[in-house]
Amino acid sequence: MKSRPGGLITLDDPFTIVHSKQIVDLAAKHRLPAIYAVKPFVDAGGLMYYGPDRFDQNRRAGVFVDKILKGTKPADIPVERPTKFELVVNMKTAKALGLKIPQSILLQADRLIQ
Repeated sequence: MKSRPGGLITLDDPFTIVHSKQIVDLAAKHRLPAIYAVKPFVDAGGLMYYGPDRFDQNRRAGVFVDKILKGTKPADIPVERPTKFELVVNMKTAKALGLKIPQSILLQADRLIQ
């Protein structure tokens, strides 16, 4: 007996980004709840995004550039992990999939797409 996947998780890589529209459409066609590693997937109709706040990462990169321009050797700058994350939920997609998103998730979301 074939089992049906219960959901989809994508990675942040060039292949998935280039094929984002097709991936979102296939997830919808097969009624698969999906969480994406890149925020534009949710704007294109995907269900959820959870990942690093890219704006915050870019701001932090500017701090590194400033240090390097002021003479700090890049090797002397410690590597930082993201500290700020975002959760975005597409409520239209949840409704189309017949999913009820728990209130605890909705309260933690940084943005809800209506």
